[in-house]
Amino acid sequence: MGESVQAEVMMSFLVSEELSFRIPVELRYETSDPYAVRLTFHLPGDAPVTWAFGRELLVDGVVRPCGDGDVRIAPVDPEPLAEVVIRLQVGSDQALFRSSAAPLVAFLDRTDKLVPLGQEGALAGFGTHLDEALDRILAEEQSAG
Repeated sequence: MGESVQAEVMMSFLVSEELSFRIPVELRYETSDPYAVRLTFHLPGDAPVTWAFGRELLVDGVVRPCGDGDVRIAPVDPEPLAEVVIRLQVGSDQALFRSSAAPLVAFLDRTDKLVPLGQEGALAGFGTHLDEALDRILAEEQSAG
């Protein structure tokens, strides 16, 4: 098992323009999956929900709008590193979260110390694990089809 970096950040869950509430969000990065970060949202009354997406998307999103599809991240204001909005979408359903950029940047800094951005592929054994996972996915698709 690889090393990991974890942090907990309080984010605002934006239900509507008039309604939002603060929730804890766990951020996690693992060397066993060096390209991804995981955010686990702890919504009141619901089971925690985890989203995984590219670490580079989060890095870019704190300074400029980026992402398309299911995950979009953008600074709220032109002022650098103030607040960030994370939009998660499944079909026509979406959830908006707002966070101070500072704890996200601190978390990303810790991930960069563990595995520098751009050096993910150099991790020993990662290529082997990726090849095994791809082989397993292809085998499952062939047996299902």
